[in-house]
Formats: sequence, C-alpha cells, structure tokens
Amino acid sequence: MNRQATIERTTSETSIRLELSLDSPIDGPRSTGIGLFDHMLDLLARHGGLGLSVEATGDLETGAHHTVEDVGICLGQAIDEALGDRSSIVRYGYAIVPMDEARAACAIDISGRPFCAVDVDLPSGITGGFEHDLLEEFMRAVAANARITLHLELQRPGGPHHVIEASFKAFARALRAAVLIDPENPGVPSTKGTLR
Repeated sequence: MNRQATIERTTSETSIRLELSLDSPIDGPRSTGIGLFDHMLDLLARHGGLGLSVEATGDLETGAHHTVEDVGICLGQAIDEALGDRSSIVRYGYAIVPMDEARAACAIDISGRPFCAVDVDLPSGITGGFEHDLLEEFMRAVAANARITLHLELQRPGGPHHVIEASFKAFARALRAAVLIDPENPGVPSTKGTLR
C-alpha cells in the first residue's frame, strides 16, 4: 500500500512542509524551532510507526501557538489524505502509556466525525519552548483535520514534561493501532459503508 501524503501550508504566521507515511517508518527531519515539540514529534513518529518529516518556521517571537497549531492542522490533513477511503483499517485504537510517575490514556476512532476531548490537567507554564496549553491545541487541530474522534486522558499526574510525553506516546500508540490494515476485513469498517 502507498498510504502517504505531503502537505504544504503557508500563512502570514507560519510556513510548513509535512510528509507522512503510515506504513514506512522512514526517519526524517522534524524541525519547528520549539525544542520540546520537536522531541514530541520524534516520539510520535517512533511510537506511531510513522514516516514523518516536518519542517516548520513560524512567528516564535509571539510564542509557539501558531506553529504548534498549524503543524497539528497539517498532520491531521496528512492523516486524512493518507487514509484514502479508510477501507481495511482497524479503525479503533487505544493505549495507556506510563512515563515514570505520569500515566496517560488515549482512545481513537477513525470515524469521519471530528471530535476531541482532552482531560489533561497541566499547570500554566512553558517547557522547552512549548506552552503547556498547546498540548490540547495540537490534539484538537489533528482531530479536526484528520476527521477522527480522539479522547486523551491523564490517569496519573506528574511533572509537566512527563505528562506531555506520556500524552504524545499514548496518542502515537493509539493512532498506530487504529490505522493498521485488518486483512480479515477488506471493506470499510462501518455499517454505513463509509467513514468519509
């Protein structure tokens, strides 16, 4: 299969080129100018089994918000495009991931219906250039543009870095499970006959 997509997005705030492969975990640059976010994109690629390349520049002098949200938009669009008609996929994915003292859970339904619920309590602050509230902004942007249902929950609190990392890893593993090809069910996994 060739489940790949390339998305380019340029606005007055950001310029992004993102390449995604759902089936070939080829390493690529992940450069946004936001240290912790680059690390989280590395984790997403590794634990999601994704080929992911992200090159983004943005107005970081105003904060990381525009860059993080726009990368989320691009990633969501790439997931949507790479999935095509969504036939033969498992559709559902769920993962619980501990990161030392913190533990996060993520559930995904590749439903065609965008919805995002993030129940992760983080204090105000910035870690590695990443404002803590941007975790939710990123997940919302991905879910809306991929047209998936995404639930992310913090099951056990911890330091902000560990909470953010557990959240990204749980998302990665749930996404990996949901996009897998199910050889026993070659059609679209819906009684409606479509997930578009």
